[in-house]
Amino acid sequence: MLTYDVEFWSIRERKGRRKPFELRWRTATKSHSKSYLTFEQADGRRAELLTALRKRQPFDIETGLPESELIDVQMPSWYQHACAYALMKWPKSSAKHRAGIAESLCIVTPVLVSSDRGAPAAALARKALRDWAFRMVRNEQGKLLARKDAETPPEEVTATLAWFTRNSLKVDEAMRPRNLRPALDALSVKLDGTTAADNTIRRRHSVLSNAVRYAIERELLTVNPLSKIDWEPPKTDDEVDFRYVPDQQLSQELIEAVGRLGPRGEHLKVFFASIYYALTRPGEAAALKDTDFYLPDELEDGTQPWGEVLVSESHAEVGSGWTDGGKTHDERGLKHRARNSVRSSPIPPVFVRMVREHIRGHGTAPDGRLFWAVGGGRVTSNEYCGLWSDAREMVLAPEDADTPLAEVPYSLRHAGISFLIMAGANPVEVARRAGHSVAVLYRFYAKILRGAQQVTNALVDRALAEAGGPPGPPLARTPWSTPGFSEPD
Repeated sequence: MLTYDVEFWSIRERKGRRKPFELRWRTATKSHSKSYLTFEQADGRRAELLTALRKRQPFDIETGLPESELIDVQMPSWYQHACAYALMKWPKSSAKHRAGIAESLCIVTPVLVSSDRGAPAAALARKALRDWAFRMVRNEQGKLLARKDAETPPEEVTATLAWFTRNSLKVDEAMRPRNLRPALDALSVKLDGTTAADNTIRRRHSVLSNAVRYAIERELLTVNPLSKIDWEPPKTDDEVDFRYVPDQQLSQELIEAVGRLGPRGEHLKVFFASIYYALTRPGEAAALKDTDFYLPDELEDGTQPWGEVLVSESHAEVGSGWTDGGKTHDERGLKHRARNSVRSSPIPPVFVRMVREHIRGHGTAPDGRLFWAVGGGRVTSNEYCGLWSDAREMVLAPEDADTPLAEVPYSLRHAGISFLIMAGANPVEVARRAGHSVAVLYRFYAKILRGAQQVTNALVDRALAEAGGPPGPPLARTPWSTPGFSEPD
């Protein structure tokens, strides 16, 4: 609490003490004192406090300091603020995002220090910050705390975190351009010293930006210091490189090749097929259950109707220290969607038959999942990526196997979305089935969508011809055909 009720007393000398000259004053009902070696030192400090009072600064009753000095005393270090930010974000963040926050804070925190004297090795600093300062756990009472506060760290970790406590800059000092720019530059570098990918830099920058905004929310800063620095994260080209997206034939050949890779390949063949035909992400495919599917029976004439799959979960793979239940994967809702949202995706007859045969031949896990690891848990990326690598070697020519063509299982999702677009499907419907916005669809698949316009134009021409009317005008308008423009001579 602040007060203007401040009174100063004369400096008294207390002989026999190492610092004999004592400055005394009162704020409201609380007395304060400070001892100095010389009278001049005590009198100088008294003059500083009197100047603050004459400038109408209120004093803090508990500490006896004027408001301007109280701010400096109460200002936390960047390390303390980073710990508070990680704790604040933890409850509502996915496990993967928690790990991403910790990674980004581990990069900037060692830069925002007052000295590198006695600094811990980079690997030890990263381990201490990531696994103990920025990772949260619940104590015996269920309270969420930094792991360093809930458990006893190893001695080297304790010493490392103590070094950051002593040497981390105050938040207001850390956010000065001369200190902030090196931290921004550090976001662009990988552990091996090479330049990080553009998306990685942008993701790290987003964490730093949000941490700065949290400092403003805590009233530690009044303006955003990032706006004062001529530094921007790199612009990224999110568009898929379609030179390396498998076409329909190659996608089907790769899926069939997985099925020929022994019992595990046979079991996970439909896992890869779901990425292609149902447009699921690998984490979503890993969570699919038999109850998620509508698999209609064949008609009397032997034709198979379309089915449907309801995608509602994603088992994103991440370390057990970042999940709430201690599992190696995060069980959460769909990416960028409300927690309980469900995405419905029609599935073609060929995939309906594949799923039905898979359930008939392999059954399901106790919880209904279609796919599981050798030990019975969640199927891991190491397992299915290994199968995918073997399938590529079986199908691709040696010169293609050395390129990024169908490099990862996610390529099947790109292939499935591209195939729907080229087949003339409405982009809004394609985006809905894929589980993202139309804006994202256009950002990633712009080239394919531009090519699909020709398909749409042909459909319109055919519809007009069947209706007996003349061919329609071009869809694109020239500037001079727009109101307000004149046709050039």
